[in-house]
Amino acid sequence: MANATIRDVARAADVSVASASRALNGHDNVRAEMRARVEEAARRLGYVPHAGARSLSLARTNAIGVVLPDLHGEFFSEFVRGMDREASTRGLHLLLSNMHADPDQGIEALRSMRGRVDGLVVMAPQVDPDALGSHLPASVPAVLVNCAPNQQSRAELRIDNAAGADAMVEHLLAQGRRAIVHISGPAGNIDADERRRGYLTAMARAGLDSHVIEGNFEEPSGAEAVATLHRDGIEYDAIFAGNDMMAIGALVALRDHGLSVPRDVALAGFDDIPLARLISPGLSTMRVGIADAGARAVERLAAIIAGETDHSVEAMVPRLIVRDSTGRAPKIAPNEEGEGSGE
Repeated sequence: MANATIRDVARAADVSVASASRALNGHDNVRAEMRARVEEAARRLGYVPHAGARSLSLARTNAIGVVLPDLHGEFFSEFVRGMDREASTRGLHLLLSNMHADPDQGIEALRSMRGRVDGLVVMAPQVDPDALGSHLPASVPAVLVNCAPNQQSRAELRIDNAAGADAMVEHLLAQGRRAIVHISGPAGNIDADERRRGYLTAMARAGLDSHVIEGNFEEPSGAEAVATLHRDGIEYDAIFAGNDMMAIGALVALRDHGLSVPRDVALAGFDDIPLARLISPGLSTMRVGIADAGARAVERLAAIIAGETDHSVEAMVPRLIVRDSTGRAPKIAPNEEGEGSGE
């Protein structure tokens, strides 16, 4: 088999990529029967280990570097939980760093990890892709998560944010809502930009006016957006926040203004952090599968470290989770102005 990869060998031997790599690299924690099966599969396929990858595999730190926009909040704790779960099954350790709101800190984190880790998981939705690429040496295995479109030829995981936002707007429309406001994340953040785009596309398709208030993905900005709506006298019957934390901030502010969710205002978020199902009313949201995404990033990185070539972009499609916060709009009584529910 021309250009057989370690993944091909693992598949033929019916073992994991990590097990195939250990067997071919002479590790002693491999059963004799498994080693023989892997070696036979490698001979049959004509597998030739990549010299650079083999060198890395024989001089490993057993550590994975992880660079995230932040380490606080339920989204990031869930993502790290998924990574740690997968890393621990492989005998790997995580070295974490965060860039806060400063892309330069992310670049510095990448520099500091060189030589200390076997590979990198980088989530940098707000970093210029060219700047990111210039500090990611080609010799360092890496998986990019939710990074801006780039020319890096790296393994990538991306949330289909636009499709998720579109689906949420369609759900709110189906509940009879028409004046839907979007609280977006910060401009220049790829997640925020794509979710905003999905919202605008869905509203335009429905022939409805759109209204976007920019937030920063943190809870207070959700509350501030509601205050802005009331200060500016903007009419609305639904709020779609760009993440669950801003939706929770909006929920508190709506209650402070004497509004009931969902009777007066439907409310929705994005991500499905654990808190989304625990608040009252439960928050309708788009489920990303945050912990699973973290685990998948480590799984792909481990395969690359073991010698697999992977330049593919893997899309994670969010799933609509309907809870009580997006109940149907109340019907308009016959003696009130208008006809029916506005649908």
